[in-house]
Amino acid sequence: MKTKFLLLTAILLLFSNCAVIRPGEAGVKQTLGKFSDDVITEGTVIYNPFISKIIKESTQTNNIKLVLSLPSKEGLSVDSEISILYRLEQNKIPSVLENLGQEYEDIITSVFRSASSDVCAKFYAKDMHSGMRSTIEEEIKIKMEENLLKQAEGIELIAVLMKSIRLPRGLANSIEEKLQAEQDAMRMEFVIQQAKLEAERKIIDAEGERDAQIILATGLTPEIIKIKSIDAFNRLSASPNSKIIITDGKTPMLINPNE
Repeated sequence: MKTKFLLLTAILLLFSNCAVIRPGEAGVKQTLGKFSDDVITEGTVIYNPFISKIIKESTQTNNIKLVLSLPSKEGLSVDSEISILYRLEQNKIPSVLENLGQEYEDIITSVFRSASSDVCAKFYAKDMHSGMRSTIEEEIKIKMEENLLKQAEGIELIAVLMKSIRLPRGLANSIEEKLQAEQDAMRMEFVIQQAKLEAERKIIDAEGERDAQIILATGLTPEIIKIKSIDAFNRLSASPNSKIIITDGKTPMLINPNE
């Protein structure tokens, strides 16, 4: 029994001083409170559990989600869902743990709150709901990087994303009314333009018809009229249908020889 007990104790001690670092993780050994500069990657590491421990951190992209009100230039509060995408630089994890501790996400959140207040206060509320949003996100990201570098290296900010922007009700209604008015103005401008084009088309048609009549009138000489009359009689005489043609002996009845 004593041998089995010692064997079981040895097995437990063996497993208690082993740590497994999985893909997407990195480990740092902390001995008597001091962090090692060596970063442990995938695999198994053996350590003395009485004086040391292995702190494992993710090296994958992480997402911090926040819901908060952002101030605007005109003093309004704009509610928004925020995503902060970041990852730890593997070789600088000891620096992050030493300077910020394992609760470094709280530091990132605090830095964001400060940076977002400074940046958003320079923009109008409507800008956060328009194409200016990407500019605001980039400026917040740059401001956060500056503030984080003052405290520790090793946190790589990938993006700051502002989602589900909710403007104050009064401002949202004003923006919708303005957009509707702009659409109505554009629609009216289109109708007016179409009317102008139609009027120009009618003028061109009328001018073309007038010019055609002038050309036709100037080209109808007595000789032309006689030739057309003879041609008409020839076509009529060739027709198999019975017909009665009344003339004055000179020209058809349809043509007034005095005109």
